[in-house]
Amino acid sequence: MTTTDQPAARPDAPDAPEGTLVPGFSSPGARPVPWETVRGALERAEISWISTVRPDGRPHVTPLMTVVADGRLHVTTGPDERKARNLAENARVVLTTGTNAYEDALDVVVEGTAARVTDDAALRRLAERWRCKYGDDWTFDVGDGVFLHDGDPALVFAVRPEVVFAYERTSEHAAMRWRFGQDGPEPGPGSPRAPQPAP
Repeated sequence: MTTTDQPAARPDAPDAPEGTLVPGFSSPGARPVPWETVRGALERAEISWISTVRPDGRPHVTPLMTVVADGRLHVTTGPDERKARNLAENARVVLTTGTNAYEDALDVVVEGTAARVTDDAALRRLAERWRCKYGDDWTFDVGDGVFLHDGDPALVFAVRPEVVFAYERTSEHAAMRWRFGQDGPEPGPGSPRAPQPAP
């Protein structure tokens, strides 16, 4: 099984990163998956799984909701939850989403770094994204650099993608890899201003 990557055609979208088709894990002659397809899957995903690392090195995985804005995936967690405590020690994360179906499926894996979002204006924009995506039951107030729900605080993290993998299974299988620069993917057309993670 070869592990040599061959460059994939660059999608037409001006903000799309360069992708590579991984032939060793793809059907012979498989067509590259467009970045727009992958970005759309991340934007539509209602549930993703976040993997963090405990201080003793053991992994921790849990499902949560995600909102995509300005080239970042955003997640929220209570300050005393295990994933929040893990992120305080190690900001490296993996977010995955997709399906457990074998056919007609697209799975996406995002490796990146999480940073707190604490700017109130940025949080208000994100709160509106949460409400629009998940409905009025997920309406957050904002105060003191956190989301507030029924008075309880929730931390918000922006995950900057560093490497994204996509595995498409149709009549052929295509495994893709995208590598991002220091700033991660660029915002898509019509995106609001990017929330700025706190240092």
